[in-house]
Amino acid sequence: MTFAETGLQEILLKALAEAGYQEPTPVQAQAIPAALEGRDLLVSSQTGSGKTAAFMLPALDRLAAQPRRPFVPDARRASGKERPSSRPRLQPARPRMLVLAPTRELALQVTAATEKYGRHIRHLKAVAILGGMPYPKQTMLLARNPEILVATPGRLIDHMESGRIDFSELQMLVLDEADRMLDMGFIEDIEKIVAATPADRQTLLFSATLDGAVGRIAREITRDPLQISIAAAHTRHENIEQRLHFVDDLAHKNRLLDHLLRDANIDQALVFTATKREADTLSDRLNLAGFNAAPLHGDMHQGARNRTLNAMRRGHIRVLVATDVAARGIDVPTITHVFNYDLPKFAEDYVHRIGRTGRAGRDGLAISLVNHAEQFAVRKIERFTKQTIPVETVAGHEPVRRPAAKPAKPARAKGGWPTGETRKGAGRPQGKPAAHSQDKSRAYAAPRSPAGGDRRAPAGAKRSGAAQRRAG
Repeated sequence: MTFAETGLQEILLKALAEAGYQEPTPVQAQAIPAALEGRDLLVSSQTGSGKTAAFMLPALDRLAAQPRRPFVPDARRASGKERPSSRPRLQPARPRMLVLAPTRELALQVTAATEKYGRHIRHLKAVAILGGMPYPKQTMLLARNPEILVATPGRLIDHMESGRIDFSELQMLVLDEADRMLDMGFIEDIEKIVAATPADRQTLLFSATLDGAVGRIAREITRDPLQISIAAAHTRHENIEQRLHFVDDLAHKNRLLDHLLRDANIDQALVFTATKREADTLSDRLNLAGFNAAPLHGDMHQGARNRTLNAMRRGHIRVLVATDVAARGIDVPTITHVFNYDLPKFAEDYVHRIGRTGRAGRDGLAISLVNHAEQFAVRKIERFTKQTIPVETVAGHEPVRRPAAKPAKPARAKGGWPTGETRKGAGRPQGKPAAHSQDKSRAYAAPRSPAGGDRRAPAGAKRSGAAQRRAG
């Protein structure tokens, strides 16, 4: 299938050709025609599947076919009923499309994609409203009355309560990475935003999974939706090679990471840490070791985060050390390696992390540095992804300890009880007395001397007179 066969207008096909897009991905091939028909959609697809174009292209097609009249910032002043010297009152923005995203990075990525796809649509305005940006600047953006509004839920609620946004003209609502927004605790904000939108809107929900709370929200906000399942979150990343290296301690982990990052095949690398402080510390350590590294986490101001991402895209940064804020929403095709310096808390986040490499059909490599005590977390990831991560070692950096083997189940006799056990003493190895039947005198053993010797007299030794009197 080609993009022309999806039913998009020529003005969008021209922009796609200029951007180098030749044929739609599976999620785009199914979602775009259905969205053009006005259907509500519930889409489950893996990260990097092209879902942004899947909802943005049909929205741009509708906006291009139904342009609205130019916006008059202050109707009273334009009609002459208010004196020119008085300060104009800003009218609330009336967007026709709203995209909710969980993180600032994803919101900015969606906004950039919108500008790329709609570059030939006249008078199209798309703005991002998100945390970390000054309120006066966002107020100026909303005063332009954009057709497309991309926002994070928390900051959008602030502007709604201030009366700067009116959803009376909203035609399409998109929830991007809905599962992530629920994990971040935005469920009440989402419900409040949805309640403020028209009931006849078109709703498109994209998520890695449609189970649990996501499924409940999806049923509440959609009408007769078409469900599209391209690939579940545990889909195998066929173009991403995965490796596992066991480490003994933190020093061993740092030495191994330093060695692996010196691979000449690395174009750019993304290293994931568990905490923001660790991201800063590891970034400083890598810079001292000669790597061009930079941190990225939620405590950084939005301007600093934008500068870091732009430097990464321009190739000025070779190693980006980030928390899970970068697990979704960062699309840098030149990232060839992903390192899990710390394993994620949730198995599905592992899939999103390694999905930062192998973008746009390229091959990638994901390496996890794992302590021996984290084997249970590794098995959870393997069960979730339904594949085994091969364990490898590097000559000169082998772990001293070996990973513990899985405990073998005890063999069972004909009677159904494990070998060496009896029905009365089930659960205890044969021959070992029960705790309550042990010799209690052992609990009151005489104290030992500082040198470790036993103060009790040996058997048959003659006792002193005082000891004999006490015994009598």
